[in-house]
Amino acid sequence: MYSLRRLCSHLALLTAFAAGPVFAQTRDFPAGDLEDLKREVLKLNRDLLVLEEDLLFPAQSQVAVYLSMDVGHFFDLDTVKLHIDNKLVESHLYTEHQKSALIRGGIQPLFRGNLKSGEHTITAFFTGFGPEKREFTRAATLELNKTDEPAVVELRISDSAGKQQPEFVVVEWPAP
Repeated sequence: MYSLRRLCSHLALLTAFAAGPVFAQTRDFPAGDLEDLKREVLKLNRDLLVLEEDLLFPAQSQVAVYLSMDVGHFFDLDTVKLHIDNKLVESHLYTEHQKSALIRGGIQPLFRGNLKSGEHTITAFFTGFGPEKREFTRAATLELNKTDEPAVVELRISDSAGKQQPEFVVVEWPAP
């Protein structure tokens, strides 16, 4: 991690670099130094992005929700709406391309955010078309006991050959 003094000095360099045409016009600034400065600015930018991630999503309050599908016969997904503690936090309308990728085994990162430690209710509403092309809406809920560890939740849509219906499940992945 950067100390505040080093971060400020790099930001000063970044600000000076933003006035690039001024540097390019001075003849006593060697080209090699300019390339070194560009590399240093790129490295700083990478470090700042990592720092921003850590500040926005600290590990102790982080929650990530993913969607997976193993269907094709009993359900054609149209939309997913994700509620946490009865608040809509994410809604997604799926294209044919996205549905195809999910059916082939893709996993979609649907939501990433922060939750305080404690009890939370995660509810996903799935809308699409079921058997015989009838409109189909179902919900699945998970009671999440959020600890100081990051939480990862998966919304699973799968076919149930025995029931001839899709199944919708919300599961928490075990902590690493």
